Amino acid sequence: QVQLQESGPGLVKPSQTLSLTCTVSGGSITTSYYGWSWIRQPPGKGLEWMGVIPYDGSTYYSPSLKSRISISRDTSKNQFSLQLRSVTPEDTAVYYCARGWGVGVRSDYWGQGTQVTVSS
Repeated sequence: QVQLQESGPGLVKPSQTLSLTCTVSGGSITTSYYGWSWIRQPPGKGLEWMGVIPYDGSTYYSPSLKSRISISRDTSKNQFSLQLRSVTPEDTAVYYCARGWGVGVRSDYWGQGTQVTVSS
């Protein structure tokens, strides 16, 4: 059974960088052919796919976030991380990490989600 757990600050100030880490257990992030995504859901809105780091360490990002987002991984800890720069209150959302197969929100395992609020 694969489990994912998000961790990171719940409050970030405008213009700062949002940083979250997803710790994976029960499966390796280097196993073919899975992709490890970050997905968010702003209040009152639908799910938004942000980006993915597939099993081979490449990265793919949503065009709307490409200038501000970075996804990286630490294979020794079986973790992958999100950095979102220059945040605004519009980045307030529940952030999820998930296992899927590439671009998009379709995933078979999800973390429980973590609320991140952008506010001064």
